[in-house]
Amino acid sequence: MRTLLLDIETKPIKAWVWGLWDQNISIGQIIEPTEMLCFGAKWQGSKTKKQVFSSVYHNGKGDMLRELHDLMEEAEVLVGWNSAGFDHKHIKREFLEAGMTPTSTVKDLDLMSVVKANFKFPSNKLDYVAQRLGVGSKFKHTGFQLWIDCINNDPKAWAMMKKYQAQDVVLLDELYDILLPWFPGGSSLSIKDKRDISELAEVVQ
Repeated sequence: MRTLLLDIETKPIKAWVWGLWDQNISIGQIIEPTEMLCFGAKWQGSKTKKQVFSSVYHNGKGDMLRELHDLMEEAEVLVGWNSAGFDHKHIKREFLEAGMTPTSTVKDLDLMSVVKANFKFPSNKLDYVAQRLGVGSKFKHTGFQLWIDCINNDPKAWAMMKKYQAQDVVLLDELYDILLPWFPGGSSLSIKDKRDISELAEVVQ
C-alpha cells in the first residue's frame, strides 16, 4: 500500500477591510485570493527516499502543482493532519483552477479525525498532540511574519519555511505509527464536517 504523508502551506487572502473586529468581508473586497505556497511529502515507511519539498518560490507554481499531482496519482492512501477539511480541498481547487484532472487516489486518512474520534485532548492541534505523545514539536518560526516574508520572496524566510514544512511531515510520520492501532478496523469513520474515511481495514493490513 503506497501511503503518502502530505502537508501544504497556503498564503492568506489579501482584502480591503474597515476594521479589526466582527468583519464581514465581501468578495468585492478581495484583492488577492489564497493559493498554495508549498508542500512537503514523504512515502511512509521509506528509509531510503528523502522528503520532497516544492514551492512557488523554488519551482514555480506550475511545476509545483505537476509534481504534487504526480505524487498523489502514485499514492493509494494520503495521510495528513486536518487534511480532509483543509489541505485536500485547497489542493483540489488548485488542480481545478490549473485545468488539471482529479487524481485517482481513493483514500484520505486524516490523523486529526482519528484523534478526535478516539481521544479527548485539550487541543487537537498537531503541535499539542505531538508534544503530548512525545514525538517532538512543530518548528519554531517568526509567526505570521514568515508568511509575509515568503510572499515577498525573502530567501531566509523560505529557508525557514522549508524547515517548518519538513518538520510537519516528520511529525505526521511519527504519529502515523503511534495511531495505527487506533484506526477503525471494519467500519468507516464518520466525523462531522469531515469526509468519511472508508475501508480503513485495508490501510492497516
